[in-house]
Amino acid sequence: MVTRFLLFSIIALFSQSLIQANDMSIHRSEQQIADTWDLSPMYASLSEWQKDFDQESTIDYASLFAPYKNAETLRPVQLRELLDLSCDLERRLEKLYTWTHLYHDQDIADDTYKTAYLRVVNRFQTLSEQTSWIEPKILEHTPEQIQGFLQSPELKSYTIILERLVRLKPHTLPSEHENLLALSQRATSTGNQAFSSLNDADFQFADVEDSNGEKHSLTHGTYSVMLRNTDRTLRENAFRTLHNKYKRYENTLAELLNGQIQNHLFHARARKYDSCLEAALFPKNIPPSVYRSLIETVHKNIHVLHRYIEIKKDALKVDYLRPWDLYVPIVPEKKAFYTYEEAVQTVLTACQPLGLEYHDTLKKGLLEKRWVDKYENKNKRSGAYSSGCYDSAPYMLLNYKNLIRDLFTLAHEAGHSMHSELSKTQPYQYSHYPIFVAEVASTFNEELVAQELLHQAKDDTGLKATLINQKLEDIRSTLFRQTMFAEFELFLHECAEQNIPITPKLLNDKYLELNRFYFGEAFEEDPGIASEWARIPHFYYNFYVYQYATGISAAHALADRVLHGGEPERESYLKFLRGGGSLFPIDLLERAGVDMNSGEPVEKTITLFNSLLDELEALLPKIDR
Repeated sequence: MVTRFLLFSIIALFSQSLIQANDMSIHRSEQQIADTWDLSPMYASLSEWQKDFDQESTIDYASLFAPYKNAETLRPVQLRELLDLSCDLERRLEKLYTWTHLYHDQDIADDTYKTAYLRVVNRFQTLSEQTSWIEPKILEHTPEQIQGFLQSPELKSYTIILERLVRLKPHTLPSEHENLLALSQRATSTGNQAFSSLNDADFQFADVEDSNGEKHSLTHGTYSVMLRNTDRTLRENAFRTLHNKYKRYENTLAELLNGQIQNHLFHARARKYDSCLEAALFPKNIPPSVYRSLIETVHKNIHVLHRYIEIKKDALKVDYLRPWDLYVPIVPEKKAFYTYEEAVQTVLTACQPLGLEYHDTLKKGLLEKRWVDKYENKNKRSGAYSSGCYDSAPYMLLNYKNLIRDLFTLAHEAGHSMHSELSKTQPYQYSHYPIFVAEVASTFNEELVAQELLHQAKDDTGLKATLINQKLEDIRSTLFRQTMFAEFELFLHECAEQNIPITPKLLNDKYLELNRFYFGEAFEEDPGIASEWARIPHFYYNFYVYQYATGISAAHALADRVLHGGEPERESYLKFLRGGGSLFPIDLLERAGVDMNSGEPVEKTITLFNSLLDELEALLPKIDR
């Protein structure tokens, strides 16, 4: 069955990649073949892909599903046929989708692949609409018939899906209503799509000056680089220029965000949930208490973040830390360079605690099977990701530049890819691991690499301080910052539920209030920070950001468990990776040894953050500044 979550991820990925392109002089044709991914195992050419897509396009979904849809009741063997058919169609479209989106991202200015990509997305939408009746159809059966499905040998490979479906019965509508919700999908996603177009395509920023009067081009990509620059004038000018642009459009942006929140509220109420938060979490069996506990635990320990801000303020020798100072390193970064090959060897060495099979599979993918598209070229999508499908390799897009940050990016994406690869031990219908655990394997690998580099740097004070600073910043931006986002997102949805108008003033006032609370007395806000909400795409994603915070907490807990444990701890972690989507996310993590129903993993990550601060404070007097 085409799930709402799968379809959302496809559309969201496309919206993020519309025009974030690298403007590099090297053309794709100039890349060495060995430095690019090999997509030929899926399709050798566009004409081969086109042949498969044309064949898919001739399928009349309505006619294909009619015998099952029109049947008064379904016998177990018929239900098995229906579920097999639905999964088969979805699986084939995923392969078509994966090939086009990867080709599209290696040169997003190529209209041929962009058009092919959009055609697959539209086909997915059509399949979603034409299969929206399946879940309510199953639930129309009597309790005795449904129990028969659950006990039938014919349906053994779908038992977990059926159990989850039964659990969703109170929130599943009659077939005609489910069809209406499916048909509304394209219209109700307008807020997100409009924001994406405005943010990624229409907004252009003026050049900004550094302290020497030299001008620099400001884009979404260069902004994050500028905020890490040691030139405070450049950082401030970049911050003000970028946020002033959003400030000028805050009325439009507030309406777009409000529209998306109203969309979430519409679906929550249509499905008879008590709140938007419950509607987002219930299908994944995540108690709302997990979300609220995250916020409460961070609140209880906020003094630790305040300590970090105070230390950074003193290290930078400023009276107050301003918004444009948050990302600049506390210590001068020790330059460390790693070729791609050196980075691969570092990652492989760091991953040895996960055993020979994990190590060898990753080694072949990185060095022999060409899982990775390594370097920048003109019009290649910026950033990095791991992407693939059940019938492809778990490909990685990088824009590798030989910096230490790129080494960690490789480790991160390799974690995702190995999670995807090991999840294929599950049958197709259980191979998609839930978003809640998606960042665990990637952050886990980063922690392994950090420990390996810290071990190598034990006599190099500058490099050790750089690595600790990076770990601190990762936790600050992933745990603390994303929890602040989660709190803001919860506030907005609760306003919508209470019919409180979501205006620019409401958004600005709340966002400013949260910044003051999270960053403390050593932080002095700038008016521009109040409208930062207007540029965050994740606020359109329906309670998504909290999973970064829970993910990093689970990852650190699991890394500590594996590194200080033995064979049982390693095997329980690998079993988690192989679990795919065969269990609910909380249960998958519990299997690996982490209880996310408690606040303990978050508490431990904050304790780690505090101990890293201790280490950095001890190193500061020994570092040339």
